[in-house]
Parts: sequence; structure tokens; C-alpha cells
Amino acid sequence: MRNEYLAAENRILKGQIKTRVQLSDAERATLAEIAHRLGRKSLEEIAVSAKPETILGWYRKLIANKFDGSKARRTHGRPGIDEETESLVVRMAKENPSWGYDRMVGAMANLGYKLSDQTVGNILGRHDVAPAPKRKHTTSWKDFIRTHLDVLAGTDFLTVEVVTLKGLITYYVLFFIHLGSRKVCLAGMTPHPDEEWMKQMARNLTLKQWGFLGNCRYLLHDRDGKFCPSFDEIIESAFNLARPGKTNEGDELGLACIAARASHDFFGPMGWGRTPERGTSRPH
Repeated sequence: MRNEYLAAENRILKGQIKTRVQLSDAERATLAEIAHRLGRKSLEEIAVSAKPETILGWYRKLIANKFDGSKARRTHGRPGIDEETESLVVRMAKENPSWGYDRMVGAMANLGYKLSDQTVGNILGRHDVAPAPKRKHTTSWKDFIRTHLDVLAGTDFLTVEVVTLKGLITYYVLFFIHLGSRKVCLAGMTPHPDEEWMKQMARNLTLKQWGFLGNCRYLLHDRDGKFCPSFDEIIESAFNLARPGKTNEGDELGLACIAARASHDFFGPMGWGRTPERGTSRPH
């Protein structure tokens, strides 16, 4: 009779309240604990403050909060990598295309950065940098030139018109330029740059004592027929260089004919242009 009276009184009091009953967290917790012991069937007969599903939901939330340790955590996961470190890793990968993750970890450790190989892989993945095997065979011209400036030279011809007793004669001037220092060498000039003359120029430039190409490993030139195979062979044999490789654009790297656009890429930006009439180079 007591429970029946309390249930009836609750219904009458609720009918007198025109607004929604506002319960505090402590009050919800008390009702939820008792409701869990009563069960859903009994709760449907007497619950008036909220629906049985709502009250039982309060109980589930109460239990979940009891075992929630998020507030006791000092940090939210592993700290991220700062932008400076990421930039250094990406730069190192691009400038050393043959380096794997482990070697990069060691190089970073020498600089005072402690990283795991997984972290290095994640950084390169975020910046769309391929792993070492693929990166080694997809080197762009820009990256190759930047990483080999100190051992990289280029060569081409420019023309000058000389007034002689026989009239106006075109002379071909063979010049070389060291990409790192921008030092230019005028190797020689002739109206007839034949194979014998080109071979002599190659021997002069590769002399051990004062040859201009003494400290270089790569020589860039276009596919001009004046750069004959014997010219390349003399230079290659002098420095015992490896045969050319390939970039992702299909261009060759080494001492053979490198690319048809070599003159434009390496001499144009430095003030050496093309003579439209003859397709040879001249200084501005």
C-alpha cells in the first residue's frame, strides 16, 4: 500500500508542475542507482521524472565516468614533430636519394635529433617523398643539380664573327662553366671545331695539374654533333667515371649527351643565350 500511495502521489504532483523538472547531476545519479536495482519493468510503473530508457542511460553514463581516466592523463598521445625537424628530414631525403630510413635516422642523430625509422617514414609520406629505392630513380633535374653543384660542369659553344682578309668568318668558342663557383673557362676557339680539335680540347681540360675539369665528376652538354663520342671518351677515361644513369624525365646523367635542352637549362639563366640564326650560344 505504501508503494502504491507514493506512486499515486508522484503522478499527482507531476500533474501540478507545468514545466520540466530540472535535476542536478547528484539527483540523476541517485535515481539512476535505484532504477538499476528496480529494473526496467518496475521502473515503467512508477517513473515520472523521466522515461525509463533515459534513467537507465543515466546509470550507464555514471558507470562509464567511474572508469574514465582521461582527466588523469598528462598528455594527449605522442608529441608531434616540429616543422623545422620535418623540413630537415624532407631536405635530407631529397638531397640524398639513395639514403634509406635507417641511414637518415643516423644522420639526424648526428645533428642532435632523435627519431625512429617509422617517424622518418611518416614524415616523408606526409610530404609525398618516395622511399629510397623509388626516390633514387626519380631524381628531378632540379634536385640533381642542387646536390651536385660542386662536382658539376657544363659546356657549350658560342659564336663570334671575325673580320679577316678573306672576309667575315664565324669562329666557334668552346667554353666551360663550373656550376658551383660560376667560374667560366674559355677553352679555345676555331672556325672548324672538328673531331681532332675537340679531342685536343678534352685532353687540355683533363690535365692533372691545371685542367679545368680536375675537380668535376659530371659534365653537361647538349646533343650538338660537335661533341663527338671520342670527346666524351677522353673525359670519361681521365676521371674513370661511371656510365650515365636516368632521371624520371628520361634524361641521362653523366658525361655523355645529357639533354637536348642542356644549354637553355644551365647557361640561359646565367646570361648565356642562343644565337637564333645558327642555334649556337653567344654572351649578352
